[in-house]
Amino acid sequence: MSVICRTSIHKAKALYNKFGELSLVLRHASSSSVKNVPEEGIKKSVFISQSSDIYTNLALEDWFYRNYDFSKHHVLLLWKNDPCVVIGRHQNPWVECNVPALEQSNIALARRNSGGGTVYHDSGNLNLSFFTPRERYNRRYNLDVITRALFREWGLKSTINKKEDIVVQGEFKVSGTAAKLGRPNSYHHCTLLVDANKQALSLALKKTETGITSKATESVRSPVKNLKEVNSHIRTEHLLNAVGWEYLRTKSLTLQDGGHQLVQQQKGFQMINPTEDWFPGIEKLTEEFRSWDWTYGKTPVFTVTRLLEAPTQDGQNHLLKLIIEVEKGIVQDIKMTLPSDLNRDASVITNLRGKRYSHELTDSIVEATGCKVVAQDVVVDESNVAAI
Repeated sequence: MSVICRTSIHKAKALYNKFGELSLVLRHASSSSVKNVPEEGIKKSVFISQSSDIYTNLALEDWFYRNYDFSKHHVLLLWKNDPCVVIGRHQNPWVECNVPALEQSNIALARRNSGGGTVYHDSGNLNLSFFTPRERYNRRYNLDVITRALFREWGLKSTINKKEDIVVQGEFKVSGTAAKLGRPNSYHHCTLLVDANKQALSLALKKTETGITSKATESVRSPVKNLKEVNSHIRTEHLLNAVGWEYLRTKSLTLQDGGHQLVQQQKGFQMINPTEDWFPGIEKLTEEFRSWDWTYGKTPVFTVTRLLEAPTQDGQNHLLKLIIEVEKGIVQDIKMTLPSDLNRDASVITNLRGKRYSHELTDSIVEATGCKVVAQDVVVDESNVAAI
């Protein structure tokens, strides 16, 4: 039996029954022990999450990363979500998406543990997470498995560009990619746009906030297409099966097709239920991903600047600059820069310091000054989406 951490023997036995063998928990697996496992000694599984909740699925992914022993067992986790926007770990949500529109449309906003850019998910989007030990991390191998599945099942030709996105018809992105590399485990995850609601996608990722200065990672927006637009026969469930079978029939370390004979040697497909009974500790992880402190509070330090117009008694207008400094999603300071001939900052006295930042809070500060915002032209290409 493997060494078990952070779970009871009783729950470990339950997991043994569900997964067929106990692969928990080897956080102490050495590099040498991983390297000594021959390719034929590595089995594969395709796990399919039964949840469509983004926070639960992110917690499930994190649970495997923290707790599972992949030295002799590689895993492909497949999952779908209800409508949501997922930002990278080091991103600013107010820069990446239309936060007010998400709130009005009841679309969830989540921050994942990996880097990369922002993506929109719904039931027409398939998510794939490839788990291996750190020493066997191979992003290109995983992407090749996907492109081979598309060609084998539908004759659909796709390529992998320099940024390691999957592209169709030479320019349209159907999959973005990101990763989490740790010790001893790693995962590479990516998206596949199958039949996503592009209208909702464009609205959710429309850039509405201006004047934000930050060192946060910004998404690179690219033209996208649904796979169904390229081949009308592609469906999400069919694609899930096609990629899963391609993964199982491909050798663990090399892109060699082992066919049905190799598939029979693998552990196969398994539906998994991301509940506390199956995965002890997952409820706490889910709540962490769901929390404001994680989604907004992990935003890198940023500054919001607004150019304001202040009327004077003689009918003249002065241009003022409002500066809001935000750290961990909390307003730290609010300043007003006076006209250039008075080159100094004036502190704005307000009870809004220490409050959570939001677009509405900025409007409240502007209203409190008695000024109006000077319009700024912003060009937004709504046909583009930044994907993972």
